[in-house]
Amino acid sequence: MRPSRMRYPGLVIQPARQRFTFDEYLLVEERSEIRHEFLDGQVWAMAGGSPDHAAIAGNVTTLLNMQLRERRCRVFSSDLRVRVLATGLGTYPDVTVVCGGLEHDPDDRAGHTIVNPRVVIEVLSPSTEDYDRNEKLSHYQRIPSVDEIVLVAHDRRELEIVRRLPDGGWARELVSDGAIARLTSLDCELPVAEVYRDPLA
Repeated sequence: MRPSRMRYPGLVIQPARQRFTFDEYLLVEERSEIRHEFLDGQVWAMAGGSPDHAAIAGNVTTLLNMQLRERRCRVFSSDLRVRVLATGLGTYPDVTVVCGGLEHDPDDRAGHTIVNPRVVIEVLSPSTEDYDRNEKLSHYQRIPSVDEIVLVAHDRRELEIVRRLPDGGWARELVSDGAIARLTSLDCELPVAEVYRDPLA
């Protein structure tokens, strides 16, 4: 299930309006303080994350940045917009890794949308878990450059890695607390305990 259609007053989107072009969506994003997803002419407001959600995404970013310092890879926060050219989805993964160089969406003249992530990481939440694990995952799998998608659980210490196989298929690996998730496409490790580390607890 996708996140619900946005219901925020003062935005330029009118509830009665059914469809938007990608250019109109980009204009909404430029003027809005809230991020939105775009697909098939429809726009949805993305839910804000909890403190735990934000901290977990920060932990993942720190772990990856430390390991990728000497490589031509860059780690991005949820401020980076990614578009799936095969399906048209425009969205903001919690963490994105791009290697080799940025490829920009040809439809975004401002150059703020990229189309070539190697790894996409989503920190799940109760309201969007079903969408992230199913429909959104299927969109990410349509990006030719994506080698691994990581789903970080919100209700237990567990990472699920969805990895592209040489034959084009996909394999799933669950990594629980006390173990280490290995991102083979980046030659990086994510110790589960460190992903969920909370020095305030």
